[in-house]
Amino acid sequence: MKLQAPPIKSQGIKTKLVPWIKTVVPNQLTGKWIEPFMGTGAVAFNIAPHHALLCDINPHLINFYQAVAEQDITPSGVREYLSSEGANLLKRGEAHYYHVRERFNKKFNPLDFLFLNRAGFNGMIRFNRKGHFNTPFCKKPQRFSPAYITKIVNQVAYVSHLLATKKFKFKCQSFKDTITRANTDDVIYCDPPYIDRHADYFNGWDVEQEKSLFNVLAKTNSQFILSTWHHNQYRENKYIKSLWGQFNMLTREHFYHIGASEKNRNLMIEAIVTNCEIQHGNNETNETDEMNETLKQQEQTSLLI
Repeated sequence: MKLQAPPIKSQGIKTKLVPWIKTVVPNQLTGKWIEPFMGTGAVAFNIAPHHALLCDINPHLINFYQAVAEQDITPSGVREYLSSEGANLLKRGEAHYYHVRERFNKKFNPLDFLFLNRAGFNGMIRFNRKGHFNTPFCKKPQRFSPAYITKIVNQVAYVSHLLATKKFKFKCQSFKDTITRANTDDVIYCDPPYIDRHADYFNGWDVEQEKSLFNVLAKTNSQFILSTWHHNQYRENKYIKSLWGQFNMLTREHFYHIGASEKNRNLMIEAIVTNCEIQHGNNETNETDEMNETLKQQEQTSLLI
């Protein structure tokens, strides 16, 4: 399958893992595809179900994609905006980045959010306790070349077309509200912040939230698929055994680019935890040649698509 990168990027983005995740998705999806942690939308936009409910507690992610769905943000509008702001960035350097960041933290313009996301350091989406975006500049004033702008415009165009032809709904709400309201024929895909890992989330993520997520998923009558980490060369995810071990599980190697430090850029064993029936051949050692080739091609591209 051809993978489509979303216009918003983040650390830990799942674009490269979509073919693997898709092997667990039931063939007949009669209900909604639900994501309590939609993030960049990479999984949902590639799975492309007919019906989807995408939720997050970060209102800026929801506002951006809602604006695309309502055509307040269009591919042509993105090109015009990024061309103008990119020229200002090239002229004024990091001073312009911080000018836009200050403006965003007052007015919360979705296009400013896109600019900051693509010009900020290392694909980080980070907010302080006051809810203000505080990711520093990436130190690349030449960031918005014509080719780079076209790449982002094409990503917006793909999402715009998808939202015009499918029934996607975006909602800013907690994972508890999202999961507990799911129906039996829905499929819930969860990509929460990885517990005990170097990852930012809008309001943080701790042990109590991990346990709370486990409790609501353990009680749901819906089918669910959860992405998490299993182990790396240094340590294990202790919650795999203490919480998630009662469910079906798949693992595979994956390289993540998490955090600003080089020491955090290591191979990790990724895990899928699910109450769905796992078909023989889903795991890493039995993946199809087509999937392996797709993932190989993706790994040869930028770590943060």
